[in-house]
Amino acid sequence: MKRRVVFMGTPDFAVMSLDAIVRAGYEVASVVTVPDRLTGRGMKLTYSPVKEYALQHELPLLQPEKLRDESFLEALRTVQADIFVVVAFRMLPQVVWSMPPMGTFNLHASLLPQYRGAAPINWAIINGESESGVTTFLLNEKIDEGSLLLQKKTAITSDDTAETLHDRLATMGAELVIETLDGLYNGTITPHKQSEPARLMPAPKLFKQDCAIDWHKSAKEIHNFVRGLSPYPAATTSMTDNKGSRVEMKIFEVNHEIISHEETIGSIITDNKKSLKIAVSDGFIELFSLQISGKKKINVDEFLRGYNIIDWKLNI
Repeated sequence: MKRRVVFMGTPDFAVMSLDAIVRAGYEVASVVTVPDRLTGRGMKLTYSPVKEYALQHELPLLQPEKLRDESFLEALRTVQADIFVVVAFRMLPQVVWSMPPMGTFNLHASLLPQYRGAAPINWAIINGESESGVTTFLLNEKIDEGSLLLQKKTAITSDDTAETLHDRLATMGAELVIETLDGLYNGTITPHKQSEPARLMPAPKLFKQDCAIDWHKSAKEIHNFVRGLSPYPAATTSMTDNKGSRVEMKIFEVNHEIISHEETIGSIITDNKKSLKIAVSDGFIELFSLQISGKKKINVDEFLRGYNIIDWKLNI
């Protein structure tokens, strides 16, 4: 029996699942990813990571501008796949997800029904969750609300960032995609409806304005916020230098210390050599790595060697 799969995805997170499908011996009838884009100052044509993988492994490729385009739909029908697998792609119209006889399932980087939305990894850490995981579910007309197939959990440690959790969930997700495909082909998985707990935590897309650090929050909340946005899109803040100029920066790595003090919230505590702390309501946030707008990412000691910040003020 041929096991023909169409895979839909875009970023690095999806590549591991596509690779797992290929290695497991499934026949990839087509890979669907976004069109090529012009990016950067030089407007260089760039491919999605999924396209890069497809080209390297000589997999059939589709890059539709519009998912309802009849030529794309006909191409999908022509490959006669049994099932579609979606990992970090776009919202599919019903005419697409209802096409294959075995349906379409999606891999989501949370323990559904919690953290439905575009940024589940970031929000789980920002909100101080102790665990996360991956879920496979059948697509329907509602975003991330289809019937559940399988789930796997992992602990979120105090050292985890969005990057480390992303990488771990990508690996776990690839394994779960294969377990889900095997189970659906073998008839050993029974889809079940998602429960609706009293409190649902959303995971909306993050925009630039969402990334500013609120220095009035607790030390732990700020620590979680920075971890949850590191390295991308990155927590942001700004300082005013001793010439009155505003210095915008991204903050990638911090630690927090909970201790009573008499410093004003937002006070900069530094030896101007190696240590840089910000006073918050219940302690201090120590900065370890940052990036001034237009510059490269550096450690705090490099920053302090380059700038005399004794008279700088944090904008809060």
